[in-house]
Amino acid sequence: MGLLKRITRSRPVQETLGLLVAGYLKFVQRTNRFVMEPADAYDRIAPQMPVIAAMWHGQHFMIHFAKRPQDRAASLVSRSGDGEFNAIALRHLGIRAIRGSGARGRDIRKKGGVQAMRGMLKALAGGEMVVMTADIPKISRICGQGIVTLAQMSGRPIVPVAVVTSRRIDFNSWDRASIGLPFGRGAMVLGEPIAVPRDADETLLETLRQRVERDLDAVHERAYALVGSKDPGAKSIPALAGGSRA
Repeated sequence: MGLLKRITRSRPVQETLGLLVAGYLKFVQRTNRFVMEPADAYDRIAPQMPVIAAMWHGQHFMIHFAKRPQDRAASLVSRSGDGEFNAIALRHLGIRAIRGSGARGRDIRKKGGVQAMRGMLKALAGGEMVVMTADIPKISRICGQGIVTLAQMSGRPIVPVAVVTSRRIDFNSWDRASIGLPFGRGAMVLGEPIAVPRDADETLLETLRQRVERDLDAVHERAYALVGSKDPGAKSIPALAGGSRA
């Protein structure tokens, strides 16, 4: 197992894996018929760019579908070995990886998140949209304070985003991950931008954190409804016994 781990984490293997993942996702995007809601989402959000695109962990595989070709984007990717081929895949999808670690607690500035926060602030200041998972690591669909802190410090709004497909594989993982399959229907749903005042106190920050969580749940519920399905990761739905195809 040690040898296999070293092989899979070697640079040539990870470059190959990243390229394959990116190629597959592009194929999924080309072979699904996508609708966007609201239909004028780009026109409404363009004047507020760059924004912080919020997503739930586990729904991150296809989030780049919602990015227009002209949008410059960066995404936070862990420094782990597994994060390396994710960063490579993102590069092939036109998204720059910011390597760093988020915080497990309430504040991304703590527990090794300082460098990640600086990287994301620099990206936003330079005109890049930042794509970020909102939930706390290993705690699915509970929004952490990190994304709200980023919005407060940068002055950029948070936009909840969901991208789903009718044909997909749903995994029995902690984050209820899903990955799309080709030849189906897809939906991209964008929520209303959420602004976080720079002078927000702890009470307001908590209120906005809860709003991000509610709005992310809402855009996912709506996206799955548009493809005639139910969100397998919704809080009210019990965990599946194993991975399943939909």
